[in-house]
Amino acid sequence: MTKIIGLTGGIASGKSTVSSLLRAAGFPIVDADLIARQVQQPGSTGLDRLKAAFGAQIIGPDGQLDRPQLGRQVFGDDQARRRLDAIMQPLIRDAIWDAVDSLKRAGAPAVILDVPLLFEQHYDQDCDYVVVVAVDPATELQRLMARNHYSKAAASARIAAQMPLKEKIRRADWVIDNNGSLEETRRQVAQLVEDLRHPR
Repeated sequence: MTKIIGLTGGIASGKSTVSSLLRAAGFPIVDADLIARQVQQPGSTGLDRLKAAFGAQIIGPDGQLDRPQLGRQVFGDDQARRRLDAIMQPLIRDAIWDAVDSLKRAGAPAVILDVPLLFEQHYDQDCDYVVVVAVDPATELQRLMARNHYSKAAASARIAAQMPLKEKIRRADWVIDNNGSLEETRRQVAQLVEDLRHPR
């Protein structure tokens, strides 16, 4: 029986680092961000639907989705966000579970479901366990500003738009504290791998 392990965290918490470490330990990863990009490729149903809903200006000169342009249209506009979710989430969800089913058929003992909005989109309900990557609020803010070149106000608004990290931690089976060094994160992931392979 394949175990489904949900992986999520706050924005700029270092979830991608933890995902990479789990992949290196031999766990297959189903990455929702990667799948979202795949279902928005030129010529895809997803991109055609987005263009119809939000206008041709969201398509760049190269035919790819202009993510910053789309982001400007939907961020802070609940109606536009709901429209975006109604278009994309069914496509993403179907592709995610197709990937999981394929790994199950291949006999994978466990699959990591790497989903930024794991709780918000209710993927946690289909997971056997959930891992949350956490950092303190000041670190999260600084990392997001540095990574995305956001102002403090813009970064704060992005963080506030997500489920509070405290609530994610409350719902988690495991929490990776990513405030320290990479070596400290590696140690925690190694313990997680041990626990997943040999449940107590």
